[in-house]
This record gives sequence, C-alpha cells and structure tokens, in this order.
Amino acid sequence: MIKYIFAFILFIHGLIHLMGFAKAFGYGNMTELTKEISKPIGTIWLITAALFLVSFVFLLAKKESWPVVTLVAVVISQLLIISVWKDARFGTIANVVVLVGAILSWGSINFESQFRKDVNANLSRSNIVKTDLVTEADIQSLPQPVQKYLRYVGVLNKPKVKNVRIVFDGEMRDKGKDWFKFRSVQYNFFDEPTRLFFMKAKMFGVTVPGYHNYHAATASMDIRLFGLFAVVQMKGPEMNKAETVTVFNDMCIMAPATLIDKRFQWEAVDSTSAKATFTNGVNTISATLYFNESGQLVNFISDDRYAVSDMKQYRFSTPMKDYKSYGQIVAPAYGEAVWHYPDGEFVYGKFNMSNIQYNVTDFTP
Repeated sequence: MIKYIFAFILFIHGLIHLMGFAKAFGYGNMTELTKEISKPIGTIWLITAALFLVSFVFLLAKKESWPVVTLVAVVISQLLIISVWKDARFGTIANVVVLVGAILSWGSINFESQFRKDVNANLSRSNIVKTDLVTEADIQSLPQPVQKYLRYVGVLNKPKVKNVRIVFDGEMRDKGKDWFKFRSVQYNFFDEPTRLFFMKAKMFGVTVPGYHNYHAATASMDIRLFGLFAVVQMKGPEMNKAETVTVFNDMCIMAPATLIDKRFQWEAVDSTSAKATFTNGVNTISATLYFNESGQLVNFISDDRYAVSDMKQYRFSTPMKDYKSYGQIVAPAYGEAVWHYPDGEFVYGKFNMSNIQYNVTDFTP
C-alpha cells in the first residue's frame, strides 16, 4: 500500500511540473504562476515532469534504477521551485517526501546488491562443475530409511545437485512478539557448502531486509531497516555452528540428492529414523531424521543449534508435511521451525515453499 501511495505522489508531482511548461509556451491560463518563464526554462520544466513520470513507471515495474532517476528529478525540480519560490514553494514539501522515499529505497536496493554479488560469484564457480546422475550405487551405503526417502522424492537417475534456488513465503516471530510476514530467496551451493539467504520481512507496513551468509564454514546475519540502519548484526562461532545445522537441514529437505555427500557419517537407528553427523571446517553437528511409512521425511531434530535471541543451545526441529512435485523432485510444501525451550515448544517460523530450482546458471531475485 505504501508503495502505491508513493507512486501516486510521484505521478501527481510530475504532472504539476507541466504547469511551468504550459506557462512558458502559453498553453492555458496559468495564473498560479505569476512570474514569467522563458521557453528554455519551460522545456526544463517539461523534462523534469518526464523524469518524475519515468520514475513512477520504473517504480511500478520494479526497476532498480528508479531511485537514481528520482534523485535527479528532485534536484532539478527544487532548482526550478527556487526560481519561482513565491508561487511554487510548497512543492518543496513534495520534493522532501520523494527524496526521503528514494533514499530509503536506494538503501534497500544497495543492501540487496551484496546478496546478488555473492550469488553470482558462487554461480560462476559452480557452473563449471560437471554433474553426473545419482545412481543406486550412490545410495547403497546409506541407512535403509534414507534410501527409501531418496527413492520416494525421486532423485535417482537425476543429475547430482550442485546448487539450488529456493523461494519461501511465510511468517516468523520472536518469543513474546507477534508474527510478521516474509518472503525469502536463497541459493545453496554444495561443492563448497554455502547458504545465501535474503529475506524481506514486513513489520508495521515497512520492509526490513535481512541477509544470512554462510560460506567457508563462517556465518553472519545482517538485518537492516531500509537496508541502511542496523537492527541485528551477528557473527561468531555460535553462529557458524548454528548455520551449519541450517545448511544440513536445507540439504535434507530441499536438496536430498546431496545426502550422498562423503562429509556425512550415517548411523542407522531403526526402520523409520537415522542419525547423521556433518562436518564442515571446524564445525561438526549432528541431527536425527524421522520418516513415515511412505518414505517421507517428517521431522529433523538437532541439539547443536543456537537460538539467536540469547545464543544458547536448545533442541531444534523442523516438522514438515504436504509433499508435492516441484518438477525434478517431490518435497514438502509446508514446514515449521521449532525451538524446544525448557518451558515448552515454541514455533517461531512457518514456511510455505513457493519454488525450487536445481543447478541454476543465472541469478533470479
């Protein structure tokens, strides 16, 4: 809603600049402007109107260049307003509103550009990695319930996965706080375990972007209001270990073909569960996977993840359901993220899978 209100302001503000053009060329009776305007200056009023209208179109079309166009338009507009200050001074208010909106939007776009840069760097590396097919021989050493799961989701005789793009829509919350909606786009790479997760959350009608980066066994989390003002910035050994659990969780649910990776040590538990240990760099974590009789993975439980709120270790689980086809494989359409606090379970995330793409070659926001 805020976006469309802002677009309306851009549109109307742009149209108002046509009055200066009309005054200069004698179109209509522009009594609102009492000072004479030359035709060259009138042409600049027209150009400024066009810049605002281009910015309006670019904003609605989600073009990343719209804040730059807007900033140029505001500067020229303000100079024109100063030249007819007595008649047009209130246009400064609109210019201030537009300027603030453009700067805040530029902050979010610039913040997201680091995510794009990191993804493209990893795509350049993974694109040269050759892949063959997942075969029965690849899964023979895995516990029986894991083998059954891989057959169920359909990874056999499909290309091995070198990267995956995942889109979620959902809700998250902190303990004692309300839910907020989010949309996330993430890219995972598996030759060098990497997870690049960019989220846009909606809080009080304002977009708050956040970027989780896990690469070279090191993790960071950076959440900024409008992409400019730091809200949460975290890194360190606890984050590194926590995100290693998350990477393994992603592999189990969204990229199960990667479970044949030699960095896993598997231990059979019973006919419907198996335990795995995953080592990446100095980080070693473990988790137990639970399956139903159909072969679906229905839960993932680990005791090696730290809660960001207090950086303490609690049991972490991700129950999932509603399996459906996503082209190459079958995967759960819905999952939850749960902390098992001493005072009871707390669901802090609800995830609806929108899209999964494997072995992508180009960046898509």
